[in-house]
Amino acid sequence: MKKDKQKVIGEVLNDERIKELLTLQPPMGEDRALHILTRAYRALRADDFERFLRFYTETGLAINPATPEGGSFLSTLEQHQHASPYIQALKNCGAN
Repeated sequence: MKKDKQKVIGEVLNDERIKELLTLQPPMGEDRALHILTRAYRALRADDFERFLRFYTETGLAINPATPEGGSFLSTLEQHQHASPYIQALKNCGAN
């Protein structure tokens, strides 16, 4: 069985494509800020994530929302082995 889509690697994202993440709506009962940041973290390379955060902070949404487990988005990323550039970008935007 063939895949219907090819994996795209190295695609250049313009600002409009990055801003599309800001329009995401979470499932019922999920925090919108956490949903958007999680999706951006999973979808973007570190340099694109840093660009995304400039637009994100303009929305007024929380930069370090709480997780359902009682931690924070930043503390979740701190458990990921390759997340250091994402963590630094968040800290540069005021996450602590």
